[in-house]
Amino acid sequence: MRRSRLESCENILETLVSKPLTLCSLASEAHVDPTLLVQYLDFLMRNGLVEERTIGNVSFYAITEKGLVVIKALNFQKYLRKIKGTIRAIDEALEIIPEISNQSDDPKKFSE
Repeated sequence: MRRSRLESCENILETLVSKPLTLCSLASEAHVDPTLLVQYLDFLMRNGLVEERTIGNVSFYAITEKGLVVIKALNFQKYLRKIKGTIRAIDEALEIIPEISNQSDDPKKFSE
């Protein structure tokens, strides 16, 4: 299945969280075509999420603090979507069996 541009950029950021990488290493680890990777990196650098670091004549790409904040926000959003389903299932279960929610409010009902 083909990833969207946002999913690819998110994947690139997540790959760079662990360590700075060269273009070839990043393409391999993030599973992104090198031609597209250059475009995505340009977009991420223009928005301050990734920076290019040069050591000698080798360029490395690293996530910035702003990029880390974006990844944390995206991961938190995924977490909220995940627990939303759990919370919805609990709410539906409580609607189906209303006596469970009523008994939990009154400890005397458990002793009868």
